[in-house]
Amino acid sequence: MSPRAGNAGTTPHTLAFVESPVQLLNVLEWAHSQGLGPREEPGAGCTLVVLSPTDPMTRGQLRRMSELAREEGHVVRWEEARGGPGAPFRTIGGLAPLLRRAERVVMGDPFSRYVQLLLMITRATELVVVDDGTATMEFVGQLARGERLVRWHRTGGRPGPRDLFFAPVSSSARRRLTPSADRRVEVFSSMPITETPADVTVTVNAFAWTRARFGPPRVTRSADMVGTSLVETGVVDGDRYLDAVTVLAKTHGCTRYFAHRRESADKLHRLAVETGLEVVPPELPLELIARRGPIGRTVLSFPSTVVHTLPLALAGTDVRVAVCDIDPAWLTDHASPRAHGFLSDVTGTARDAHRLAAVTTA
Repeated sequence: MSPRAGNAGTTPHTLAFVESPVQLLNVLEWAHSQGLGPREEPGAGCTLVVLSPTDPMTRGQLRRMSELAREEGHVVRWEEARGGPGAPFRTIGGLAPLLRRAERVVMGDPFSRYVQLLLMITRATELVVVDDGTATMEFVGQLARGERLVRWHRTGGRPGPRDLFFAPVSSSARRRLTPSADRRVEVFSSMPITETPADVTVTVNAFAWTRARFGPPRVTRSADMVGTSLVETGVVDGDRYLDAVTVLAKTHGCTRYFAHRRESADKLHRLAVETGLEVVPPELPLELIARRGPIGRTVLSFPSTVVHTLPLALAGTDVRVAVCDIDPAWLTDHASPRAHGFLSDVTGTARDAHRLAAVTTA
C-alpha cells in the first residue's frame, strides 16, 4: 500500500481521523448511518485518514479495516504519523489543506494529542466524535462538566511536563468540541451517555453496518472469553488477572481466548500454558470476528467496550454475553482513584441496557 493510498487530490466534504481499528469500524458505522460511500458511487464517501501507530498488531488490523473501507467507497489516506521525529510536522503540514477545506470532521479519539493539534487547524462547521471504546463515556462527561480532557485510567496528581506543554492545545480542543452558533457537534456512540453536554447531538450506534455486512455467525456449544488490556495499562495486577481467567475458564468451559490487540506476548503465552485456552490473535475488531463466526454460545468478558458492543453486533443470535466485575483487590497501586468506579459503571450500565448475565470468580 502506498503511504498515501487513495485519491489525495479529492477535496473532501467529510474528513475522518482514526488511530485504531475500533475507531475505523465506528467511522464505517457512522458513514453507513449517513448514507455515505455507497459501493455504486465511488468517491461519494469520506476521506479517511489513518494516523498509523507503530504497534505491528494494530497496524495489521488497520490495514485490513482500510480494505473494508475502500470496498465501501471511501478514500483511505495512510499517514506514517509516528515514523520518526519529523513525522508529526510532515503529517500535520500535509493534512492542513484538507483540514481547512473540510466541511465536516470525524474523529475517534478526542483525547489524542494528535487529533487535538489537528482540531486547531480545521474550519469545519460539523464535528463528529465516534466511539473509541469506553473512553467515550468519560469524554462526554468531562465535556458536560467543563473539565480538562484526560483519560480515565491516568493516575491522579500533578501534570507532567508534556501535560503542561499540551495544556493550551487540550483547552483549545475542548472549546472547539463545544457547540456554538456556527459549529455543530455530534457524538455517535453505542455507549450509555448519562451526561449530555448542552447542544451536543447524541446518535445511537446500533452496529447496523456490521450486521448487514457480516453473518449471521455459526454458534458453537462452548464458551469464549474476551481479553482485556487492563494489565498493560497498569490498572489490574497481572497475577490476579491470570487467576481470574483460570477460574472463569474452568467454571464456564471456555475453550478460546480472544486476545486484545494491546495484550503483551509474554502474558498471552503464560495464559495459554497455564489455562490451556486457545489464544486467538485479534486480526479484526472483535465485533467483526464474532459476527463472522464461529462464536461461542456464551461470551465472557471483563469490563470493556465489548460488553456494550457485542450484544448489538450479535443481535438476533442465540449468543449470551456475560460480564465479570473487577474485584477492587485486583487493582494495582498505580491505578487511578477513579478506576474501580469507572469500571463498575461500564458493567452496571451494560447490564441495565442489555440485560447481561453476571459471573464471578468466587
